[in-house]
Amino acid sequence: MRLQDVAGTTTTPLGAPAFPAPPYRFTDREYFTITYRSDLDAVRAVVPEPLQVTDPVVRFEVMRMPDVTGLGDYTEAGQALRVEFDGEPGEYLHTMHVDNHPAIASGREMGAYPKVWGSPRLHVDSDTLVGTLDHGSLRVATATMGYKHAPLDRTAAEREIGVPTYMLKVLPGYDGRPRICELVRTRTTDLTVKGAWTGPARLQLFEHALAPLADLPVRRVLSASHVLTDLSLGPAELVHDYLA
Repeated sequence: MRLQDVAGTTTTPLGAPAFPAPPYRFTDREYFTITYRSDLDAVRAVVPEPLQVTDPVVRFEVMRMPDVTGLGDYTEAGQALRVEFDGEPGEYLHTMHVDNHPAIASGREMGAYPKVWGSPRLHVDSDTLVGTLDHGSLRVATATMGYKHAPLDRTAAEREIGVPTYMLKVLPGYDGRPRICELVRTRTTDLTVKGAWTGPARLQLFEHALAPLADLPVRRVLSASHVLTDLSLGPAELVHDYLA
């Protein structure tokens, strides 16, 4: 392979790349989200400056993605923390657990998504929407909501999904020290809300050394939503370089 061809690749191995180049289009992307209040000190301990935490609000979400161009079919679960940057409200992606290798590899390499392997699931159990996350054979989280008990305003659902999202990208050099250490910002684009509902909800988080979602304990459930969308993910942009 010629030098210029190597420089134009996006990922390895050269003969069978781990993922195709973006952009990626999500069709019928389904969100189940429970927003809750946690402990201020616990949230501040995991949010990097210059992001600011004024209210310890956390979103636990399970996302079912059955149709993603280039990446296939997968499910994802994690936590997003309410933050501000230069006075603008947004969310910091704290952790994401995914059951699809191309989604993990592309998220980490092309963006800064904090994706690791996990076993999330979103399904309906009789009259209840259920979102779960397992790490190996152990349960890490269980979320439940009454299935489509009441409609949710679609404009409110768009605002919830479309807020600016911040992520921390850290890549070491060969000497073990960071070569890249950056705070980046992204948000959804071409967003269409196809359905949105709410209902009574509960969330249980279980202690686990390698999936410590319970370090941000549930003090009070604030709201819950179930949203069906089509959308794209915008490219990440640098907002702070920690090595500059």
